[in-house]
Amino acid sequence: MVQKLNQDPHATQQAREKVLEVAIGRAVRGHRKQQNMTVSNLSDLTGLSIGMLSKIENGNTSPSLSTMQSLANALSVPLTSFFRQYEERREAVHTKAGDGVETEREGTRAGHQYKLLGHIGSNSSGVIVEPYLIELTAESDTFETFQHDGIETIYMLEGAVDYRHGPNIFELRPGDTLFFDADSPHGPERLVKLPAKYLAVISYPQNQ
Repeated sequence: MVQKLNQDPHATQQAREKVLEVAIGRAVRGHRKQQNMTVSNLSDLTGLSIGMLSKIENGNTSPSLSTMQSLANALSVPLTSFFRQYEERREAVHTKAGDGVETEREGTRAGHQYKLLGHIGSNSSGVIVEPYLIELTAESDTFETFQHDGIETIYMLEGAVDYRHGPNIFELRPGDTLFFDADSPHGPERLVKLPAKYLAVISYPQNQ
């Protein structure tokens, strides 16, 4: 039985304007939840319908400036707080082989094999984690860059790949790790040595 995942981890990101709407929606939802406020409560305070608030939180509409001011007043936050996630710098951490800190804690393309190693849907943590084993065994069409919600970690097992994250290119070799914000454009830029194999672990919030 094949389970359909909630998110295509390698889907092309929306246009820049849509990304702004999503960032505003996430900020509104985050502030609301921090104050243990329901959508109905926020509706009463702002005069906006529950349906409209749902569209705003899901990034499906562009709220007007007056609407955002009403939301800011109701949530007791500055209007600028809705734009912080959109404007913040996206970071990537590249750990070379042997440089890590030891710790203890509790649509495939031709010639490219993606193996989902596990998937947990609804869970109490509010986070979905999807580990993939990705094998690159032959040259394929030019890669499109990927963008999606969440955080991604790549651990290089064999072969060699030059991997793009935003404007930066990282030379991934066996034992290297790349940890990055996945809503910045990313993906293999050049297949240096084949076959190549790496583990990719994607984590993102459950749909609310």
